[in-house]
Amino acid sequence: MASNMMLRTLAASSSRRLVPRSAAVVARHHRHYTDNAVAPSSTEEVKEEVKLEPQESWLWVDSVFPVKLGRLDVRSYIGIAREDTLLQRLRTLLSNVNTHGFELVSLEPHIKDGGVFVKFRYNASDTGNALETILENLRKHIHSHGGVPNWCGFPSGEVWLVKGSPWREDMARYVSPVLRVAFDGPDVPEESLYRLLRPYGKIHDITPPSPVPAGTLRSALVNFRSLRAATSARNTIHALKIPTSSSAATTLRTSYSQPIAAHAVRDYIANHPRVFLPILFFLVGTVTYAIFDPIRVFMVEGKMNDWFDYKEFTIYKWLRANTIDRFTFNAADAEPSLVKGGVWKERLEAEEALRKYLADLPSTIAFVHGPQGSGKTRMLSTLLKESGRKAMVIDVGELSKASSEMALVSGLANQTGYWPVFSFLNSLNNMIDLASVGIIGQKAGLSSSLPEQLKQILDVVGRGLARSNASQKALRERRAKQAEQEVIKKKEAEALRERIEKGLWHDGRIDAICGNGIMSELGMGVERFTEADADVMPHAEVQANPDAEEGMSEKIAEDERKAKEAKQNQQHSEDMQTVEAMPVIVIKNFESKGGGQRKEELLDVLAQWAASLAENQAGDSIPCGPAIAHILVVSDNRENVKRLAKALPSKPLNQISLSDADNASALSFVEQKLHDSGMDVKFSQAQLSYIARLGGRASDLESLVHKVRSGMTVEEAVDDIVTRGVSELRKNAFGDDIEDAKSLPWTREQAWILMKQLSKQPEISYHEVLADYPFKGDETPLRHMEHAELITIGTHNGRPSTIKPGKPVYKFVFERLVGDSVFKATQDIAFNEKVIASAEVIVKACEDELLVLKDVDAGTASWWGSQRAVEMREHYLLKKMRAAEQKIESLEKENARLKKTLSKGGR
Repeated sequence: MASNMMLRTLAASSSRRLVPRSAAVVARHHRHYTDNAVAPSSTEEVKEEVKLEPQESWLWVDSVFPVKLGRLDVRSYIGIAREDTLLQRLRTLLSNVNTHGFELVSLEPHIKDGGVFVKFRYNASDTGNALETILENLRKHIHSHGGVPNWCGFPSGEVWLVKGSPWREDMARYVSPVLRVAFDGPDVPEESLYRLLRPYGKIHDITPPSPVPAGTLRSALVNFRSLRAATSARNTIHALKIPTSSSAATTLRTSYSQPIAAHAVRDYIANHPRVFLPILFFLVGTVTYAIFDPIRVFMVEGKMNDWFDYKEFTIYKWLRANTIDRFTFNAADAEPSLVKGGVWKERLEAEEALRKYLADLPSTIAFVHGPQGSGKTRMLSTLLKESGRKAMVIDVGELSKASSEMALVSGLANQTGYWPVFSFLNSLNNMIDLASVGIIGQKAGLSSSLPEQLKQILDVVGRGLARSNASQKALRERRAKQAEQEVIKKKEAEALRERIEKGLWHDGRIDAICGNGIMSELGMGVERFTEADADVMPHAEVQANPDAEEGMSEKIAEDERKAKEAKQNQQHSEDMQTVEAMPVIVIKNFESKGGGQRKEELLDVLAQWAASLAENQAGDSIPCGPAIAHILVVSDNRENVKRLAKALPSKPLNQISLSDADNASALSFVEQKLHDSGMDVKFSQAQLSYIARLGGRASDLESLVHKVRSGMTVEEAVDDIVTRGVSELRKNAFGDDIEDAKSLPWTREQAWILMKQLSKQPEISYHEVLADYPFKGDETPLRHMEHAELITIGTHNGRPSTIKPGKPVYKFVFERLVGDSVFKATQDIAFNEKVIASAEVIVKACEDELLVLKDVDAGTASWWGSQRAVEMREHYLLKKMRAAEQKIESLEKENARLKKTLSKGGR
């Protein structure tokens, strides 16, 4: 209180102006203080009339506007919108107070802190007491008239006397309950600071000043309980001067301090990674599972049900039907295709097997295999289009072209409708794992391998398929109920029409108009029509239709029989609806040819996923119950069935094979295709022989039809196909150059010996080829050539038996390739050199062993025992060496002849 009285005295003395005095008054004062004269006894002698000058001061009114807590606080805009109204109400309240000549000068809003600075004038000799009186009267007047105007209509503000200087800054320093009080001068004791700030509100704590660098003001932190107290204290004591024990006064500088330091969270994360990182990863995983997975399941379901395909929208179909389709002529609709029962009997059998699989509840996987170009994809597309089933196609061939794991994951997500996908996060997760090893000593576990990423996608796809299955089933049930209701309505309409014809129907609307009593002129009475009231058929009509009554009874019996059949077929119809609602999963190009390790991992994951769909044992990813989809795996090679059989060991696979058609079916196929295009041709015997060269491979027959349509003859078309096959085979089997040949999984010699033998005979023995040079028991090159479709390995009783060309036309391609004298000479020379080198190795080995045997013979003890064994071994080695030497001489002579052929350019 002493310091406050001193402040008031200083403020009053500094703000009071001196009143000019007359010379007589000065003389009287001079006599009073110098001569020590006696003052006059009467007050009328000397009277001084002092005229007081007006003084100015400030008030702070809080809670007029909302306190702005941050840049995104929208409440401040409400205060700005009501600013004029609030200030006018506040001006009206303050203008009604006249204590000490109180006069309102201006209102200066400080919206960021939620209050208003009030500047006023007053007249008083005792400044301290006058300001206290003015403040007390203002508070009484305002509270008696409803309180301080507030932006939300709930008055709760208060009026405070500004002891320092107002500071209306507009910086991004938002309100905080923690007030920093800096001391420009000696430190203010904590007790004095508490007495100064406690009237504004409850204080939780006061943090004393801490050591600071030179040149920086020391400060104390005052933690208020409410924001209102902090704003009032900050705006009333800023720049207040407080006397201290020393001669100098201390000026207070106030500012808000945020409760949490700017980098406290960052520092905590950096200092406690073992605690923070696991929590962060758990939260990220939870958010991903709770938010993104349902979205992904919905997107997969939408892809299966064509929700996002604009071509399936009703408005698009209507616009197309009334615009483009009106001006488009479809030849296929105008003229039906020629139908022949004998066309491609092999495909008809495969189609029938596939239809049976799709018409039954799935319990296994259908493996459709056949050589490339045998029409597998076209057959599947036709059947799916006819059935109207929803299908998801996963093309392994397209996925295997991905250049990175990220591209592979994105490609699979795109084909299955999995969205959103954050494939780039895996690279980021790998970096986080590396960083976590250095920080916490172990991996964070965020990164996942390629199989794990693929499994995550396919698990979500499985849930989407389950939902699609359920939605399709519900849709078909609704359609069935609608159809049933339509049938019922139709029957009711027929029954009504029959009653009208018999005169048994009465329209109740007539009663509403004419009444239903017996006195009504047009009324029909209250009685109801019965069968007895039916119109009697004239006698002549009865005689003309003696079977009418009998026909009616037969109709009733027929209706009963139909109702019984409908009841019996109801269960079958429900089962069919369940099957038809199931989606179809088509996995194309399911083969391990090319692609490397990534493709092998992809095939393994797809095989396991397909097996889980067939058995519906995918754990939590797919609800338990019957299978939810038909799975069709399409491959060019039946060897790939082993991967599926390994993934589904408990059930046999449904294998559907598509083979090349026979000559008769191939010829019928070509005739039908040409007939469909408007060409009716009769093939000659020579042309038939050319067509027979193509065998029954669908792709080659399609190419023949296309070339014939283009104007080529059958002979020219077949010859062009063979020529193209020669070029492709030379590149695929032998490589463009030596470097390219090194990358092939077989040698040129191995490919050449097979082609030479297959050009002479339609098939060769598998084991005979495997036993001779250059294979020497190695089956791997043969399997790779089969995957490349250069050859086809036939089986007998489950074991390899024969080797045939990969395509029927390859027999003639091999013949033409072997018939090329230059190419044949080049390959024969290379092959012979390999054989010569192998024979020379044999000769060298025999020579070395003979030298060893010579030493053994010289040191033997018994002339009749060991000499006989050595002699037999020498004869064997000499015989073997002689055969190898003869082979060397023969092949060198042949190479010399072949080189002459090359020198002549093949002539």
